[in-house]
Order: sequence, then structure tokens, then C-alpha cells
Amino acid sequence: MDDFDLELDEMELTAAAAGYHYYSSITKQPCHSLSPSKGCGFMTEVLNGHDVVFQEMFRMDKNVFHKLCDILRQRGMLRDTAGVMIEEQLGIFLNIIGHNERNRVIQERFHHSGETISRHFNNVLKAVKSLSREFLQTPSPSTPPEILGNNRFYPYFQDCIGVIGGMHIPAQVPAKDQSRFRNKKGVLSQNVLAACTFDLQFIFVYPGWEGSAAGSRVLRAVLDDPHQNFPHIPEGKYFLVDTGYANMKGFIAPFQGVRYHVHEYRGANQLPRNARELFNHRHSSLSNVIQRSFHVLKTRFPILKLAPQYAFHTQRDIVIAACVLHNYIRRELKNDWLFSSVEGTTVDDLPDVDEHLDIGLVSSVQEQVAFSMRESISAEMWDHFINGWDQW
Repeated sequence: MDDFDLELDEMELTAAAAGYHYYSSITKQPCHSLSPSKGCGFMTEVLNGHDVVFQEMFRMDKNVFHKLCDILRQRGMLRDTAGVMIEEQLGIFLNIIGHNERNRVIQERFHHSGETISRHFNNVLKAVKSLSREFLQTPSPSTPPEILGNNRFYPYFQDCIGVIGGMHIPAQVPAKDQSRFRNKKGVLSQNVLAACTFDLQFIFVYPGWEGSAAGSRVLRAVLDDPHQNFPHIPEGKYFLVDTGYANMKGFIAPFQGVRYHVHEYRGANQLPRNARELFNHRHSSLSNVIQRSFHVLKTRFPILKLAPQYAFHTQRDIVIAACVLHNYIRRELKNDWLFSSVEGTTVDDLPDVDEHLDIGLVSSVQEQVAFSMRESISAEMWDHFINGWDQW
């Protein structure tokens, strides 16, 4: 690293420290309205303040925030009130889910009653959730550019349209339901099934399942219920799934009993020894996009890391709203600081793999189609690797 790089690092650290000091000072100040028309003084100060502080407070860029306010206002999804403009309503909501703040803290910060805070939180939650059909969309059937431009994945995964995975979100549930919601780690959680593109955007989100439910069971329930609107899978196309799901038509899983996760290929024995290991390594590398998506989502909205004090239906809706905002930000500002932080990286958070798969629910025809496709891909991949010493 040269002197110029060191100077930049020092400047970045100084700017970050200054931003944090400013953020800490304004969050501790009571909110005094500048005028009835301007609303909350805290809100005005952040809107007019440093960009870094704004991002920290509201978890998105200023321009992205203002455009979202315009969408909500122009479509009549939210309305300015005498005391609270839409900008402040959205700010309250983002401050809560972006910092997992309690109502009492938000009351002091925005200088509103608990009832006002709760009302606007629920109004914004409902409005953002209603955008789900617009921002959670079926992917294009054409080969994703992230596969097309990488010779480790193309042409082998050219028919893959996305990745499916599950994440456990801590949950607050009544005592009578706690045994069902206690996952294998002993934590009360809701099991969330999600599908994403290779551009880190969510295609489908299905929250609310009890933490004890196997991911394969949740996927089967979704596929069996047309009202869930799971994306149509064109003939010959498929999603990648991890070892917790069955290998079946439309869903290609890694080989069982073969090392799979990227970290298992590090060290002295890093090279794959056969076709199945090579397939699993590349499958894991490509499908890691779902873990990166989950990482960005939870980092931006830490309320998803702790069980919030809301009714369960609200906890479920928060997950959907967070995914909508995640996609909205990705479309509006591709180089957003959190998305940029995971570009070209591998997130080592391992998915919660189910010990028992619902294999009995998969027909022999579906199994055979998926088995043949996986064998064909792995054989072609291995042949190219051995004969061409391809990048693995």
C-alpha cells in the first residue's frame, strides 16, 4: 500500500469519526419543531445535514429517500398531515426498522406521542408492503449476465434463473405457540423462504412459517398453493437450492455426501477431486448470492436480527416491507454503500440446513429430470476442467 492509500484511509476514518460524533449528538437532542409547516427539527436537521449521517439514520441515500417520498405522495399511498409530513412519516418508519428502536426512543427523537408514532409506523408499513408486486418481480428467462460473463458458470448454469434459500428471523410469539416456533438452535424464529436474482434482488418472499418447519416443507407448501403466486418456472429453467432441499424439476440441489460450502475448499486440499466436487463448489459459489442478499438486508434493517415487540402479523409484514425497500434501493442506486460492500465477496454465514428432507413428496419423474440435468452439467463441467485446466 502506498502513501496515497494511507492518506485516503486516514481521511476516511476521520470523516467516519466526525459523522458518528454528529450522528450521536443529534440523536440525543430532543426534537423541537422549527415551525408547524417544517415539522420535526430533528428531521429537518438530518435532511439538511451530512450525507453519511443521513444514510446512517435512514439507511438509504438522500435522493433515493426523496424519490420514495414522491412515489408515496403522488400515488396517494400516504398523505401529509397537519403535523407530520410524509418525509417525517417515512423517517420514523426507517429509524425504527433501521435501528430497532423502541417507541419511547422515537417519541423523544421526533417529539410526537406514542400513538402518533405507532399510527405512522403502521401506515408506512402498509404502504411499502403494497409495493411488493411492483418490486418483487419474476426474473427474465434469459441467461443472467452474472452467469453469461463468467466462464466458471457459463454455459453450465445458463438455464438458472435464481437462487432459493431460507433465513430465520427472531420472533415474538405467545407462550402457546413457542414450541412450534423454536428452531433447532433453540431460538424462537419465523422461517422465511426467499428467492433472489444474481443481481441481489428478491423475487419472492414468504415469511411467517414457524421456526421448527423444514425449509423443504415450506417450499412444498408454496408450490402446492397457487395463491402464494410463486414465480412461474419456464420449461427447462430452474432455481439453485442448497442441501436442505430436494433435487427436483425446476430446483437443482448439490450432490449429497460431497463437500459443498466454499470454505470446505480452502487450504491444502482445495482443488476438486472429481466431477461432483467441482459441481458442488461452483453451485455453492453461484448460490452464495442468496446469503449476500440476506446479509445486506439484515445489515440495513437490524430489526430483522432481534425479535421486535410487535404482533406476529406485523413482524411478518416487516420482513416483506424490508425486502421491498431492499429491491427499491438496488434499482435506484446500484452502487449503494451496503451493496458495494458485498460485491465480489463470499458471505460465510451458512444456511440452516434441514436434517430431514421431504423426499417422499417429490415424484420419481421430477427426480429423474433433475438428476439427469445435474449429471449432464457436472460431466460437461469436469470434462472442460480436466482437458482445458479451466478456472475452477
